[in-house]
Amino acid sequence: MRAPSGTPRWLPLLAALLLLVLCLAASAPAATLREKLDATQSKLSKVRESQSSLSATIAEQNKAIDSMLGEVSRLRRQQLALESELAAKQGEVDRASAKLAAEKRRLARIRARLHRALGVLRKRLVAIYEAGTPDVLSVVVESASWSQVSARAEYLSRVQDYDDAVAERVKGLRDEARAAVKRMAAIRRQLKEARDAIAVKEHEASAARAEAAARFADLKAAQAQRQRQLESLESREQALGDNLAAISSQIASAGGPAPAAAAPAPLTPGQSASYISESQASVPSGAPPAVAAAIEAANSIATTPYVWGGGHGSFSSSGYDCSGAVSFALHGGGFLESPLDSTGLETWGEAGPGHWITVYANSGHTWVIIAALAFDTVGGPGPRWHSSPVSSTAGFIARHPPGY
Repeated sequence: MRAPSGTPRWLPLLAALLLLVLCLAASAPAATLREKLDATQSKLSKVRESQSSLSATIAEQNKAIDSMLGEVSRLRRQQLALESELAAKQGEVDRASAKLAAEKRRLARIRARLHRALGVLRKRLVAIYEAGTPDVLSVVVESASWSQVSARAEYLSRVQDYDDAVAERVKGLRDEARAAVKRMAAIRRQLKEARDAIAVKEHEASAARAEAAARFADLKAAQAQRQRQLESLESREQALGDNLAAISSQIASAGGPAPAAAAPAPLTPGQSASYISESQASVPSGAPPAVAAAIEAANSIATTPYVWGGGHGSFSSSGYDCSGAVSFALHGGGFLESPLDSTGLETWGEAGPGHWITVYANSGHTWVIIAALAFDTVGGPGPRWHSSPVSSTAGFIARHPPGY
């Protein structure tokens, strides 16, 4: 049969091809989306494998950063101790200087009195030289009566006592002046020793400040390098995760099954710790031994002072910062072998909130919820228990120990 006059022969064939394409397209969306989902999941798995392959490197970086934190903290404490010693030595110098000034004023007064006493003694010596020294025989011979003898003898005795007193006064003032000079010499030696010690302490404090600043710069550089690696992986994983969620949503809207997210089971009665005070939380009866040990560890350092870098380099410290306190509690429960800083805790354990323990961390701060009770350095000058969280969860990454 021939085509109608004026109609191209290829037109019916084109129409049939278009119809076939439309029929195939109608059945394609679900299969195409599923292929995209599989491809995205494959990429995400590769990113996570890459992240897993870097975990050893990140772990080494975490150890190095923890060591640097501990070292910088130690250097800063050493610097503060040296500056305190320097201030004490400066106080010693100030007190010695004041004492020396007082001794100088005292010596000036003693010398003035000694000068006056010497003047009196000089006059008496001149008078004795000019008049001669009367003896008892001449007093008796020259006296007209025994009453006159007695009066003259008493007068001579008084003159002699006065002369003796003047001489003793001069000797005493002279000895006092010599003692003051000796004290001043001792104070000057003390001042010299203190000033020499100050020069040494100033050099040591300056060296400690410089070393602490250099190690802190190394610390910040190491933290920045680790953060860049983490952000690169996290941003790729986040982008793929968002893409995966969008595709899953499209599949769900098209009638296909979407992956379900698991939520942590809530705690039951007997599993929640009770707030007793800032320094103590009760161990719930239903808590696993590791969780009970973590609570007891947190109790042991609660209300200790806040010390920057405290708890890093070594779990033992006179005070703790946020990550040092969280690391100590986790170590007490056997969840952590060495301290981590807040950024290190962002990748510790498993993602998401836990049933018993949830660590919230970002690059600037970290805190933890153990058996539904918050343990945080915010809200007090150091680690403390809080009946309700004082830090927001916004902007924090939630992590938990596997199985808890």
